[in-house]
Amino acid sequence: MASLLCLCLCLLLVAAATSPGRLVPYDLLYADGVRAYFARDWGRAAELLQRALHSYAGLRAARRACRAACRREAAFLGGPPRAGPWEAALFGPVLQRADCLQHCLGSRLGAAPSAHHASLAIRRDFERREPYNYLQVAFFQLKKLDQAVSAAHTFFVANPQHLQMREDIEKYRRMSGVKSDNFRDLEATPHWEAYEAGVQHYNADEYLQAVARLEESLTEALSALEECRALCEGPREDEDEEEEEMQPGLYEAIAAHYIQVLKCRQQCVLEIATKPGRISATEDFIPSHLDLLQFAYNQVGNQVLAAECAASYLLFYPMDEPMLEKMKQYHTELGEDTAVTAREIIRHYVQRSLMEKKLIYYAVEHLGESFDDPDLWTPDELIPENLKGKHREDQEKQKQETLDVEEMKKRGPLPFEGIVVTMDSHQMNGTQRVVFDRVLTESECKDLLRLTKAAGEAGDGYRARRSPHTPHERFEGLTVLKAMQLAQNGDVDWRDAKLFLQASEKSRKIVESYFTPGKKLHFSFTHLVCRTAIDEEQGGRMDLSHPVHADNCLLDPEGQECWREPPAYVYRDYSGILYLNDDFQGGGLFFTEMDTVTVTAEVRPKCGRLVAFSSGKENPHGVWAVSRGRRCAMALWYTHSQEHAEQERVKAEEVMQQRAVEQDRSNGGERQGADHSGRSSSELPVSSSGDRPMSWRHKPGSDRTQRSKMLRARDEF
Repeated sequence: MASLLCLCLCLLLVAAATSPGRLVPYDLLYADGVRAYFARDWGRAAELLQRALHSYAGLRAARRACRAACRREAAFLGGPPRAGPWEAALFGPVLQRADCLQHCLGSRLGAAPSAHHASLAIRRDFERREPYNYLQVAFFQLKKLDQAVSAAHTFFVANPQHLQMREDIEKYRRMSGVKSDNFRDLEATPHWEAYEAGVQHYNADEYLQAVARLEESLTEALSALEECRALCEGPREDEDEEEEEMQPGLYEAIAAHYIQVLKCRQQCVLEIATKPGRISATEDFIPSHLDLLQFAYNQVGNQVLAAECAASYLLFYPMDEPMLEKMKQYHTELGEDTAVTAREIIRHYVQRSLMEKKLIYYAVEHLGESFDDPDLWTPDELIPENLKGKHREDQEKQKQETLDVEEMKKRGPLPFEGIVVTMDSHQMNGTQRVVFDRVLTESECKDLLRLTKAAGEAGDGYRARRSPHTPHERFEGLTVLKAMQLAQNGDVDWRDAKLFLQASEKSRKIVESYFTPGKKLHFSFTHLVCRTAIDEEQGGRMDLSHPVHADNCLLDPEGQECWREPPAYVYRDYSGILYLNDDFQGGGLFFTEMDTVTVTAEVRPKCGRLVAFSSGKENPHGVWAVSRGRRCAMALWYTHSQEHAEQERVKAEEVMQQRAVEQDRSNGGERQGADHSGRSSSELPVSSSGDRPMSWRHKPGSDRTQRSKMLRARDEF
């Protein structure tokens, strides 16, 4: 049977090769291409994989074109009322549309459309650009370096976390025959290129150029949206094909498939608003174009188009007060007699979307369907009452993500005496940033440095290695649990390991009291880290000790966005660095704008200095190169989520408690007093008086709204 099937497939491919105008199913070409790849037949693999990509693109183009043509030729609306039974009036046009599609696709594809129904796994491969992964190897083996680089780059754009491809890209960059323009995305979407260029011009106050590129982006985005919607009208995708359930009746089946198509169409806005390689979409992608355009047109003196864009924006948010004020201003400048209307294409977009949402929400309420509304602008009255609660909860959650000025004013006193606030957010030109001094004494810093030295000599997990961020430094890292285990083995002093635990807990209480009084912060990760300059590798050095990044999202400087999605540590809420020394060159912390280039603040390390900040996109930061000496600090990350609390810390505390019990049993607690000598500042009880006057800081104006989008590597200090 298997041999017969193979023979049939071979005959099918032979017939296809001799049949002019026929589009061979892309899944068959792909399967043959992969087989040739593993047989190391690079030339044939490259040919078949390219043909598979061409067939895939041709199939999608044929489906889009035929659905558009048949929408005109077999229209459902606009005809005269039909006499006779309602079923003929309803299903007659449906059958005509189906007939039109069958003929159109048959003529374009050269075969029955059913021959082009690939499996879900194959479709997913093409959506993830997997053929380009095979292609780049085949082209490389064929010595076609420019095509190999383009294929690799095309795959990497959509799969930026693919570690092997990341290494391949770096190798290509170092090859002498590779040019910068070889790194091009063969599947690039025009609207994203135009949008990012437009936003860059907008941020640079180059409004004439911004207008041109943003208009181009809006046009291309709406075109891509229509193409995506056309492709939604395919076969019904059964979520669980293997489940044996009673088949639905005629009307239930029609309703289920129709709602599936409507939901697919609604999700198209997320598809066009998601940059290749990203998971999260740019919020309010279409409205944001209009918002940017109205401002840009106003800046270049074209109030007519500015007013048109403002009116179009108000179709999405009719109660937006700043935009309503803008409209009043435009009416005054243009004269009350000047008619200001929204763009017709935007009006059609909004009306059609609202109609679809109304039908979907009816199915949600009455037919048990589910729906994740992709739009923030959906009117509240359109949402069924039983769903409004969840909708409001989601909106409130978004509002709480940014700490407002009033919340900042509610901060209480710090929990320890003697600590001073050296710099606050205002002085650091940012938001939710602070520097504390005198968190540790000179003696405590020396003890913790002794711990790092002893742990290094013990080896076993702390031995210096090349830094994960730069080849010019050695990197050592010690967790609290490892410190306790080394103390158990007698490799390090118990008092130093205990101090590590206590000093980090002291820092947590300080950060919690300053940023989130009354709301518990848990440790996410605690790391005692030293970075040592490699003397012989500092000449001509241009890199950083740690590249600019954010701690809970993936920073995309080109798109001016930070994506809070895996592999970022999305559960982290606050970060801290407690410095132990300053006898080295470089190694300072710096904060930047979202562009990762414009430095907004710098912090010079010193013993007992704690810098703390929120972990999100508002605080991109990096570390200058350590050019001489050894820089040691305690890196601390915190989370509000108890389920993401650091488990190693719990075990370390258990080891510490067990040690204390054993000490009490052995010498009646005499040793306990010695453990506290010279360590008073880290073990002070939490102050309950709060009578020490403090000079509290004020957060500058509300955080600048960021538009959306690339990647930085996962970070551990």
